[in-house]
Amino acid sequence: MQIRQAHRVDVSEIHRLAHETWWVAYKNVISKRQISFMLDDMYSEAALLEQFDSEIEFLIAEKDDVACGFAAFSSSDSIILRIHKLYILPSAQGKGAGKMLLDYLSNIALHRGLIRLELNVNRANPSLDFYKKYGFKISDKVDIPYYQFILKDYILRKDIRISRH
Repeated sequence: MQIRQAHRVDVSEIHRLAHETWWVAYKNVISKRQISFMLDDMYSEAALLEQFDSEIEFLIAEKDDVACGFAAFSSSDSIILRIHKLYILPSAQGKGAGKMLLDYLSNIALHRGLIRLELNVNRANPSLDFYKKYGFKISDKVDIPYYQFILKDYILRKDIRISRH
């Protein structure tokens, strides 16, 4: 398994990964209508290109040179690396790709002098347990208006430090 920086040429691959992960990840969490709307709004190739042109950076997880997951993040805050997206194909879940992406993101944060990882997760999303096992803690409960929907999220945070062995 390897993690690499994604580039604009990877947009179609990220689009594919999003569509293959979202339907499984959110089928029991939000409505099909909301899944379709959010995929169109955030994961169309045009929307992804706009994100590449903003402060958002992308990573791709690959196994045997085949993409199996991705993450998106920004570090515009002076202490926080904000994780906007982290998705692993259902067939690759439980095999270490998610943990590797989080480890990679932690290292990026440390190299940039940041001390905290932060992300939102839907309160009904089973991935909440994954993040808690990694050391994230719930810092807030928020209801975010998103067009005609309400995103019912937790804000999760994890402080990171250089480990000294």
